[in-house]
Amino acid sequence: MAVRNDNEAYRHISYSSIYPKFKIMEALHRNGFRDDFHDIAPTVLIPALLSDSRVETLMKAGRTEHLKYFLNNSRALDACWQSYKVATRNSYEIADISIWCDYVDMLRRLGKDIHSPKYVCPTDLHREHDLRQNELRRQREKEEKEKRRKKAMEDEKRFHELKSKFFGISFTDGTIQVHVLESVQEHLDEGTAMHHCVFDSAYYLKENSLILSATIEGRRIETIEVNLDTLKVVQSRGVCNQNTEYHDQIVNLVNANKRLIRQRMRQTA
Repeated sequence: MAVRNDNEAYRHISYSSIYPKFKIMEALHRNGFRDDFHDIAPTVLIPALLSDSRVETLMKAGRTEHLKYFLNNSRALDACWQSYKVATRNSYEIADISIWCDYVDMLRRLGKDIHSPKYVCPTDLHREHDLRQNELRRQREKEEKEKRRKKAMEDEKRFHELKSKFFGISFTDGTIQVHVLESVQEHLDEGTAMHHCVFDSAYYLKENSLILSATIEGRRIETIEVNLDTLKVVQSRGVCNQNTEYHDQIVNLVNANKRLIRQRMRQTA
């Protein structure tokens, strides 16, 4: 009975210990095999060694740990091989192949020259890996922020349709000034300065919400959300969503002037 690739017995046997007495074909000897599978399944190693010159190169160089990693991560082998050759030509010792491949992948995404020894042969691999990881994170954050900004500009028209009737509303008690935010950009600036989600959660597109900013001498104190159905203050938050010492004063000030909001609603009803 033949043992096929789709046979359960084959799948079990192919990863089991190998009987120590066996013969191999001359091509395997020529390609670097020396009677040791190095804990790699024969069904993985033999076909690769016969068909992939890169595997042959690694086997002959004795880099069996790298070989094991690459055979388990074929995409990494394809993506990093040219960089790997640069590293070996420069006598660079890759102590941690997994970290190194991850590092090269980050270099690629950052637009660095992955064929330059300057990049692919770092003196301190783990330190450079962490630096590139942080750089990539900052790049992603920048790209995401730009995407949000472009989306926000597209939302500006809808925001004006919903909230332009409230533009110009402002009031004060002599100490605190409160005014309606009048653009998507102002929501972005408010959320960035106050470290809360008034922009990220797109409050500017919520039909029953109106966002106001409370300031003292131009310094942001709290951001207020008013429910347009009830004209009640839903929330008023300072930096990082914390209440400030002015919280009650701000809420009372908004409640005392909610007629201004009601008047605008009646004018456009």
